[in-house]
Amino acid sequence: MIRPSADSATIVAIATAPGPGGVGIVRMSGPHAKDIAETLCARRLRVRHAHHVRFLDADGTLIDDGIALYFRAPASFTGEDVVELQAHGSPVLLRALVARCIALGARQAGPGEFSQRAFLNGKLDLAQAEAIADLIAAADLQAARAARRSLDGVFSQRVEAVMAGVLGLRVQVEAAIDFADEPLETLGGAALRQALEAQLEALDSLRQAAERGRKLRDGLHVVLAGPPNAGKSSLLNALAGSARAIVTDIAGTTRDVLQETVRIDGVELTLVDTAGLREAGDAIEAEGIRRARAELARADLALAVLDARDPEAGRAAVAADLAAVPQVLWIHNKIDLLPQPPALDGDALAVSARTGAGLPALHARLAALAGAGAGDGAFSARARHVDAVARAQAWLQQAREELAQERLELAAEALAAAHACLGEIGGRVDADALLGHIFASFCIGK
Repeated sequence: MIRPSADSATIVAIATAPGPGGVGIVRMSGPHAKDIAETLCARRLRVRHAHHVRFLDADGTLIDDGIALYFRAPASFTGEDVVELQAHGSPVLLRALVARCIALGARQAGPGEFSQRAFLNGKLDLAQAEAIADLIAAADLQAARAARRSLDGVFSQRVEAVMAGVLGLRVQVEAAIDFADEPLETLGGAALRQALEAQLEALDSLRQAAERGRKLRDGLHVVLAGPPNAGKSSLLNALAGSARAIVTDIAGTTRDVLQETVRIDGVELTLVDTAGLREAGDAIEAEGIRRARAELARADLALAVLDARDPEAGRAAVAADLAAVPQVLWIHNKIDLLPQPPALDGDALAVSARTGAGLPALHARLAALAGAGAGDGAFSARARHVDAVARAQAWLQQAREELAQERLELAAEALAAAHACLGEIGGRVDADALLGHIFASFCIGK
C-alpha cells in the first residue's frame, strides 16, 4: 500500500508534564522543527547532542533553561526532524514554551499525531503504533511487557509470516488459472492443499495468541449465571472481597446487572452478577433475566453457578442460555452443605462462597483463562486484531472448499480476501477512517 503523506506542518506538544520539581518535555516534529528550536534557543543545534540552553521569548526574556536534543530525519521516532526541549516541570513554563514554538510557525499536535506520523512515514506499522497506547495504559508489569513486545514487532512479524504464506498460495493458484486446461493435480494440487492446511494451522495459532493478548489488554468479561438461589451474588462478593451484592435466602433477590472489576495475578476481570435464569414471576424479574441474557451474549466466560446439592438439575435448567458462550466454567457452590466435596475435573470446580473453600483453585483457573502466565512470548492485541484474524481464517476455509471443487478463480478471490484481512492489522489497507479513530484515542504528545 502507498501510504498517504503526513501533514508537512511542524507540530508541537507537551509530551510529559510531571509538575513542579520534575522534568517536562516539549516535543516538535516536522521540517521546521530545527529552525524553530534554534531561534528559541538562540544557538545552532548539533545532531544527537545534548545542549544546555536558555529558552527565550520573542523580546529576549528568559522563559526557562534546560536541555535541547535534535534528531535529524529519518533517524527519529516520527521519521521527520524532531527536537525535544527538556525544561523544568512547571505546567506554566511548558505552556509558555509551546506558545513560543507556535508563534515561530509550529502548530499544536492532535491526539496521537506523533505516532500517526511515525506510521505514515513507515517507522511503525499500525499494530506497533497501537502498542504505544497499550504500553502507556498498562496497569501491571505483565501487560506492559506484552505491549512492549508488540511495539518491538513480535505480533507484526507473526502476521507478516502468515501473509507471506497466503501470498505464496495466491501465486500458485493464479499460476494454475493460467493453465486451466490442465488438471489441478498435475500442477501440484496436493502440495497446494498441504500448504493451505499449514497456513490454516498458523492462523489458528495466531488467533489464539492474539486472543490471549486481547485479554491481557482488555481483561476478561466474566458473567456469573445460573438458576436462582445458587449463590451467584455470594460468589461475586467472595471474588471481589467485599459485600457488593445483596445476598438473601430468597430466590430472585438479584433483579439487575451488577458489575465489579477485580485483578487476579495482575489480570483484570470484569465480574457481572445477573438475575437467576428461570421463567420470570413478574415484569421486574423478567427484565432482569433479559439483561442477564444480553450480558451472556457478550461474555468471554460464563461462571455457571450451581447448587452442589443438585447440580444436574441446575445444569439442565441453564444449558440452553449458555450454549453460545465461548467458554463455560461450571461452579458447584455450597459444598459446605455436603458431607464431603464432590470429585470434579475438566470444566467444573467445587467451591463454597460462604467459607471460601475452593476459591484459590477458582482464582488460579480464572487467572489462566485471562492470560496470566502466558509466557515470554505473549504480546498485546486488540479486539479488531482478533476479528481480522478470524475473518482471514474464514476466507482461508472458503479457499479450501473452492480448491476441493477446483474452482480456482473463486479460490484466488478467497485468498485475496484473507490477505486483505491480515493487512488491516498492520495498516496495509487505505482506511483513513480507521486510522483517525485509532490515533484519536492516543494522548497529546504521543
